[in-house]
Amino acid sequence: MNSLTPFQATQSGSEVVAFHRTELSLILALYGRMVAAGEWRDYGISCLRDVAVFSIFRRTAENPLYRVEKRPKLRGKQGQYAVVSIDGQVLKRGSDLRTVLRVLERKMIRAID
Repeated sequence: MNSLTPFQATQSGSEVVAFHRTELSLILALYGRMVAAGEWRDYGISCLRDVAVFSIFRRTAENPLYRVEKRPKLRGKQGQYAVVSIDGQVLKRGSDLRTVLRVLERKMIRAID
């Protein structure tokens, strides 16, 4: 299987959507900066048939603060990447992951008294 395909085969033979190494490195770089800033503490990754989800938590036992979703079926329409907030609101959607993740970087910028 080509390493650039957005799908990954499971033991049952069906395919699921997964993040590529380059996509994960962008997400984990942002995650590392936010952990260092004390904003985030945990994450989870889900690879499903139609979507791959990187969930970001403030604490392990909570609902995710944000979800970075990859939906290859939306590639030609709205863009395959989206950042979704805890209440389900899509904060940013697009075809370039780096651009979509910028919405979370802006959350890190705060005014200093």
